[in-house]
Amino acid sequence: MKRKPSAAKHSFVLGIRGQLMLFIVGMTLLTLVLVWSVITYGLVPQYNRTIRAKLESKATAIVAMIDQSDTPISSRDFGILTLNSDFWETVSDAFINKTINVDGCCVDFSDSTLRCLKAYESMYPCLLHESTAAFGGNFGYNVNTSVVIQLRQKLFQDGQLYEIVRASSSQQMVVGQLSADGKYGVIVSASLAQISTAAEVLRSILIPLALILLVLDLLFAMLFSRWFTRPIERLSAGAKEIADGNYDVQISVVHRDEIGQLAEDFNHMASEVKRSAQLEKDILANVSHDLRTPLTLIKGYAETVRDLTGADEAKRTEQCNIIVDETDRLSALVNSVMELSKVQNGSEKPNPIDFDMSELCFEVAGRYDALCDQNHWTLRLEADQAAPVSADPAMMERVLHNLLSNAFHHIGEDGTVVLRVIPLEKGCRVEVEDHGPGIAPEDLPYLFDRYYRARQDAGKTGTGLGLSITKAILQQHGFAFGVDSALGRGSTFWFTMCDTRTQPNP
Repeated sequence: MKRKPSAAKHSFVLGIRGQLMLFIVGMTLLTLVLVWSVITYGLVPQYNRTIRAKLESKATAIVAMIDQSDTPISSRDFGILTLNSDFWETVSDAFINKTINVDGCCVDFSDSTLRCLKAYESMYPCLLHESTAAFGGNFGYNVNTSVVIQLRQKLFQDGQLYEIVRASSSQQMVVGQLSADGKYGVIVSASLAQISTAAEVLRSILIPLALILLVLDLLFAMLFSRWFTRPIERLSAGAKEIADGNYDVQISVVHRDEIGQLAEDFNHMASEVKRSAQLEKDILANVSHDLRTPLTLIKGYAETVRDLTGADEAKRTEQCNIIVDETDRLSALVNSVMELSKVQNGSEKPNPIDFDMSELCFEVAGRYDALCDQNHWTLRLEADQAAPVSADPAMMERVLHNLLSNAFHHIGEDGTVVLRVIPLEKGCRVEVEDHGPGIAPEDLPYLFDRYYRARQDAGKTGTGLGLSITKAILQQHGFAFGVDSALGRGSTFWFTMCDTRTQPNP
């Protein structure tokens, strides 16, 4: 029966390239919206605040000149205005020399009668002082318009002034201050038409600018996303090839960034997967061979006992002993495989306690007395000092048995194996030394792999899993381990019982 295609396959999924394009376009639109908002809602208020601060600064400086004057700046006798010429010359010099910069401003001086004392104009048109001119006549200003009189009145009433005067399309900011004695008022104003015009111009060019930027961003996003996702696509293709069983995949590392590091990690993973797959094949072949041999022997001798030697007690006993030995060999192989599986998959976890490793080595070494006496071998124990450690003693005992069994399996002509405990500042180093044939350099990196056997071990009995179990136990504890060997001089297997996450490898 055909399976229905998954609905997920038909759903739209935006890839990395599309996400990058969407992100860049979204950021552009967001930037344009922010610029429009600033122009519409922030530019004019900020400009007004800046202009007001400048006008207030000018007004304050002018009022300070009035307050510092030793004589009155003006007087009115029977309605006739008299000005202090020295003061006004000083003011005029300050404006001309830019000590007080009033370029583009209108400055209006008045007294408590709300009439103008003097006016300085540096802008046109001015909404406060209307211009007056006749054909062929002189150009002038009306310094006492109704607008400016109302502003003066408000200044003298409130003590200060801030207004925006509007007329048709023109706007003018007005700031005023009184002298310290309250007799004189100074009004300084400036036009606001420029900022309004600038805001309108910016808003008008924003739409075509947005379209141009969007087109450029789409083009840039397409090119950038294609460049960015190309190495990811190569990684995806490589992963598919590994899934299809091709473990020889290697990705070319072009960039030295995070994606380049990912490519290097992928290549390392592919190499490890290839090696693991080969090891799995070797394990299957070796285990199948080791299982086949005892099963064949068990079956053959069982049939012989049944059919031929059932009445011959001596032969029957001999053949039954062979069946028992092969059964034990089969049982040992199955137990080793199960033990390795439990340690590696984490179902059997270490239960660390504090104990003396020298005492444990002494106990384990004592169990080999009978073996040594039988074969005239020597197990030399060098563990004279206490070595307090924290580990699972049962697992450490298995490690010692595996290493000692391996050492006796490769014992040299002197028939000596050394078990050595070297105390360290935190923990200890344990060594198992034999004086056998040694291990070839090309075999050393793979010695702890499952079912790996050095060339000189080919054809020897054993499960080939002892060192793999040792490796798994030591890795669970976080202990460093290794082997030092030279051909013809023997081997020394070692491990340090201190956490490699806090202690350097020796």
